[in-house]
Amino acid sequence: MNVDEIEAFLCVAELGNFSKASLKLHRTQPAISRRIRLLEQSLQAVLFERTARAAKLTAAGRAFLPHAQAVRAALRDGARAVRDADQRAQRVPAVTLAIVGTLADSNIVAALRKFEASVPRASVRLATGTSREVSELVRSGEVELGLRYFADLDPLLACEQLGTERLYVVVPAKHKVRARRLRDLRSLAAESWLSFPKDPGQTVSYGHLLERELLACTITAPKITAVDSLTAQKRLVEAGLGIALMPLSSCREELKAGSLRAIDVSNLRAELPVVIVRRRDGYVSPASEAFLQLLRRHHGLDAKPLQRARRVAKRKAR
Repeated sequence: MNVDEIEAFLCVAELGNFSKASLKLHRTQPAISRRIRLLEQSLQAVLFERTARAAKLTAAGRAFLPHAQAVRAALRDGARAVRDADQRAQRVPAVTLAIVGTLADSNIVAALRKFEASVPRASVRLATGTSREVSELVRSGEVELGLRYFADLDPLLACEQLGTERLYVVVPAKHKVRARRLRDLRSLAAESWLSFPKDPGQTVSYGHLLERELLACTITAPKITAVDSLTAQKRLVEAGLGIALMPLSSCREELKAGSLRAIDVSNLRAELPVVIVRRRDGYVSPASEAFLQLLRRHHGLDAKPLQRARRVAKRKAR
């Protein structure tokens, strides 16, 4: 077996289709099929169940998948290590980072600016996605570091909690509950709630939080609609079609504009742990290690943002 065969296998496994894999790899479909056939001959096993429109991993394919992913990630690690070892090339130090999109509006941005100011020649290659997608980018070796919500249970990944983002009840501007602070969630028991879908691969996730908090307030059978887009959730809340739990970093612009309001619930202890994720024993460049150290020193993800948002909204109302 060779690297091209492993790359073809991974691409077909990820896309579930030979034609899509051929387009992504810029190869003809017969060439991709031939690579998979050669790999199957080497392993003496059928890796895909093929239909006219799809390719699904067999039991053998599922068994081979994590090892193929490890090979690809190790090769990417090796390429980075060689680049960093080549002092004569005087290459620009690079940080490869994947981040959950909502964190792009938190104090982590300040950490990125501080890093770039302290290492002027450094470059940061940034990718965004859901927590699951961030983990996948790290697992595949596409990036060295990831920032996501909640620890990933994959034993191939090492997770370290960086901080937390507190969650607030977010309602439309003209919601009937006008209080800025509530003792608990019981006055919102009859509301329709919006939440992220539960992550089936994790025992805790953003999608689990709302149900847990409502049950803690003895609110049984709550009306919860799963919406997998943060932007869609905000637009639905603005339209009066539900309320949601959100970190203030996710809706700062809407709070400033006055289209949404945040309610501080005294006994609500819902927080999103912000976690650094990296591959166990994976290569981390000196630049990424320096950025990681800076992140560890950079505290205060939720430094009184609600009070600041309210002051801005009050000034605009005048």
